Amino acid sequence: MIFEQLATPCVRLDVARVVRAVNPAASAWLGLSARRFYDRGLESLGFDRRESAAMLALPAGQSLRLARARLAPTPEHERFAEVRMGPLVSAAEPAPGWLLEFWPQAEFDEDGPSARLPLALHAALKGLAHEVKNPLAGIRGAAQLLARRLATDADAKRYLDVISDEARRLDRLLDRLLDPAPPKPLEPVNLHALLERVRMLAEAEAGWAHLIQRDYDVSLPEVPADADRLSQALWNLLRNALEAGASVVRLRTRAQFGVLIGEQRFRRAVRIEIEDNGRGVPPDLADRVFLPLVSGRAQGSGLGLTLSQQIVREHRGALSYRSRPGHSVFTLLLPIGEALDGEANTESR
Repeated sequence: MIFEQLATPCVRLDVARVVRAVNPAASAWLGLSARRFYDRGLESLGFDRRESAAMLALPAGQSLRLARARLAPTPEHERFAEVRMGPLVSAAEPAPGWLLEFWPQAEFDEDGPSARLPLALHAALKGLAHEVKNPLAGIRGAAQLLARRLATDADAKRYLDVISDEARRLDRLLDRLLDPAPPKPLEPVNLHALLERVRMLAEAEAGWAHLIQRDYDVSLPEVPADADRLSQALWNLLRNALEAGASVVRLRTRAQFGVLIGEQRFRRAVRIEIEDNGRGVPPDLADRVFLPLVSGRAQGSGLGLTLSQQIVREHRGALSYRSRPGHSVFTLLLPIGEALDGEANTESR
């Protein structure tokens, strides 16, 4: 059976969300025998209560994605993964139900001192977040006071608005770090407003050393998105272009119809292109550019493109690129509405 041969860890549930099959890849990844999960509910996989509740409440025909889920079927077998849940209706399967796919994320040696690293790192980040919130509040207050004094200077006010908006966005990100919560529902967002925000950030950082052109399709509708997260993805891509030595960057938006994203087809999508005339992606990194810690710059963290791809996936979209010296284009596809076939998204990996 194809399910058994998949290299991706997968679990098959029946319509009542009871485990009916665990493929060898999932058993090996979890480090536990598949038999221990048979005829048991989602709780046997060790999801937390919020994640289990979301999966139990998922309506028939819909799909669900958890960007980073923690599984702890036993205290000694803690795992982290991106989880996709979607309907399973196939002639090859004995009965309809649900398919869980796991994309393993950072794992640590549970037998050594590094097992303590995630908790220690999390505590350090929380402490840093607390320390940052106070000066951030000061920045917001100072920006508001300056905005009142410079109310007649339109250009100054625009940049002060950017400072205030970005300070608020950072504050929300810090709140999310201090008190993690499930991803918030996507809401209608004006893409051009987000692009204008990141364009002004780029101009503020790079001055007039770069020309940022706009080629917008103003007829585009709003798209369902998390404005803060999507802004972060767009900023990462635009900043990458600037750091690649581009003197001209073009922001382009267009509508696209009959779009295939992974294995799902959508009637409509929005295409965002960030085009630049920089050095391009080094040939030796072409196949690894979205992997973490891969960077073509000595000072680069190698996390910007990885994070951007992750955010685009959270929006059910796709991020791709084409590049040669002097011409690179990174393309985001963001679907509008539900998939035409209603099937689970099982993107090629």
